[in-house]
Amino acid sequence: QVQVVESGGGLVQPGGSLRLACLGSGFTLSGATMTWYRTAPGQERELVASMYKDGQTTNYGDAVKGRFTISTDNARNTVYLQMNSLKPEDTARYYCKAFLWDSKLHYWGQGTQVTVSS
Repeated sequence: QVQVVESGGGLVQPGGSLRLACLGSGFTLSGATMTWYRTAPGQERELVASMYKDGQTTNYGDAVKGRFTISTDNARNTVYLQMNSLKPEDTARYYCKAFLWDSKLHYWGQGTQVTVSS
């Protein structure tokens, strides 16, 4: 059974850092494109960062370029999102999605809340 589970959210002050984790099970990262999205109240879902199955090719949303970094740990089958220089506008629920290339199916996690506030 394929699952993705996010963790690491919380409350952080502006300028602070946080690292989110997305643990995958039932598949391997080498066969998946992993993407972080976020949704804030009243706003559309926004792409934050993605990592192609090669573990090297990345893509970032304009709002987070230079501040966020996506990385993978294949041994742990986990994708990380390192978030630095956080701003209040980064407040959102962050979701991890796995796209499996063999089945062409998408799997979403339940999300983790990030709140940036003083």
